[in-house]
Amino acid sequence: MATVSDFVVQRVRDWGVSRIFAFPGDGIGEFDGALEKAQRAEAGLKYVRPTHEEICSLMATAHAKFTGEVGVCVATSSPGAFHMLNGLYDAQMDNQPVVAIVGQQGLNALGTFTQQESNLERTLADVAVYVQTIVSPEQAQAVVDTAFRTAKVRLGPAVIIFPHDVQGMKMPELAPQNWVSRSSAVAPSISIVPPQTEIQKAANIINAGSKVTFVVGHGANGATHEVLKAAELCGAGLITALRAKQVIPSDVPHHSQQLGLLGSLPSAHQMSGCDTLVFLGTNYPYSQFLPKSGQARAIQIDLKPEQMGLRYPTELNLWGDVRATLSALIPHLVQKTDLSWQNTVAEEMLEWEGEMEAQAMLTYKDGVNPRRVYHELNKRLPPRAIVTADAGSTADWYGHHIRLRRGMLGDLSGRLASMLAAMPYATAAKFAYSDRSVICTIGDGAFQMLGMNELITIKKYLRDWEDPQLIILILHNNDLTQVSWEMRTEDANPVWSTSQDVQSVDYAGWAELLGFRGIRVKTDDEVPGAWDTAFAHQGVTVIDAYTSKNVPPLPPHITLEFAKHTAEALLKKDPDGVDVVRDSAKALLTEGIERVKGKLHLGQADDGEER
Repeated sequence: MATVSDFVVQRVRDWGVSRIFAFPGDGIGEFDGALEKAQRAEAGLKYVRPTHEEICSLMATAHAKFTGEVGVCVATSSPGAFHMLNGLYDAQMDNQPVVAIVGQQGLNALGTFTQQESNLERTLADVAVYVQTIVSPEQAQAVVDTAFRTAKVRLGPAVIIFPHDVQGMKMPELAPQNWVSRSSAVAPSISIVPPQTEIQKAANIINAGSKVTFVVGHGANGATHEVLKAAELCGAGLITALRAKQVIPSDVPHHSQQLGLLGSLPSAHQMSGCDTLVFLGTNYPYSQFLPKSGQARAIQIDLKPEQMGLRYPTELNLWGDVRATLSALIPHLVQKTDLSWQNTVAEEMLEWEGEMEAQAMLTYKDGVNPRRVYHELNKRLPPRAIVTADAGSTADWYGHHIRLRRGMLGDLSGRLASMLAAMPYATAAKFAYSDRSVICTIGDGAFQMLGMNELITIKKYLRDWEDPQLIILILHNNDLTQVSWEMRTEDANPVWSTSQDVQSVDYAGWAELLGFRGIRVKTDDEVPGAWDTAFAHQGVTVIDAYTSKNVPPLPPHITLEFAKHTAEALLKKDPDGVDVVRDSAKALLTEGIERVKGKLHLGQADDGEER
């Protein structure tokens, strides 16, 4: 007779899972044995074991993001479960379906202060949309099915706690009896469409607007055609959240990319000028960049009702799947003949792209311009490429310079904004799409956290991938750059070297030690050739780019607070103050010149009005 572990392995497969990200331990030992037995019978799950449980949960979250499937991670009891928390919070905060299976000490040990026994249900209750301990074989089916079903419907991580003794118990056939649920491994549809009366209300609001803007989030993934069709009908400008770059191709002229500190000036102009705002599958968190209350009529379409109407006073909230809801809405939209609003967005975006290129071509005394590195990468992205970014300054340059074309994918840790996620995201993407080029972009501080370890995981599994090309770009500036700038611009404090300095490491040498190609880039002129060499190599390449830490991640509109805090920080004897002033002045001067050029090209006066 099969054990409960044997049953759970098969049930996970019944839910369509083919790969798990796992790390072993005695608390999950019986389940690991069942996984090995199933693999020998060629009926098991592909077992991927990275170097740390945190990487397991981040990889599971990334798998869900890139594929739309449920990501699954497995770890042992208390220490393994605790290590997975960061990745599970990443799933929670970015609304991703993940199931975590964690070990536990035997049932008789619960509450007795034995080794590695802790109250995992209490610990994991905050992160999980569902958390339950399997306390008997008869309960196992219902717990596993409920975990998967809840993760898919409520879009978050579910946790199954699996005591060691229960793992090895015999699994009976379930018969009709009191307190025993006989459940199904069938997910309910989440293709929800609001009532027709609500659809008509939304159409009336949009049809009445003359300056419509769509803010598109990752929740609109899979709805690219519907979003573009709706925007075409109502003459809307398009803004994407950072995680939604892949939803709207960059060649759509009225797509002004992102909003806010990592965004574009055309996006800021849309927010200041729109009269109708439609949020599509996004919980955009920075309300300070949205219109003033009362300026625009607003609608939100989302599968997370608790996150609707939070950032801006929406007039109508539609609980529904973006694709299905837009499909129902489109027949009610009236084709606009005046497309001046949409055309203005497109014209301004051309100007902005010129400004981004000009910023990328600046040179700095203390290292390579990081913008140049991303600018040259963007020009060389192959078809169907996948790009990951980390939560530091790499996210700035990813937002400003990477333009995902049709068929490309890109992602990062969004609302959690966890450092180090770029590496497990890239590795998970490579497992999911082994025939595609994957490019990880990460800072040296994040790379030192767990990224260096993950080169070992890549070495271990490289032979399993159809196309072995994987490129890791490391911005090597010996500084926690994003935090350094935040200290200046948000808190008016000088950089504190004791906390911010990152020990310099020969990252290219570390790659070479593992048998990979390492490329050191120390001048701007070396950047194009480094990317050409990396994309010509059918294997793993680490580009160790010695970049400047003083290139300012300038927002599209410099606020008085931003400038005031930066000036105050420099007056407090910031250790990099001279370089920061010089490099910021250079960037600001280039920004001003390019905007004047653009206005002259568009025939506009300095106040933005047409001549």
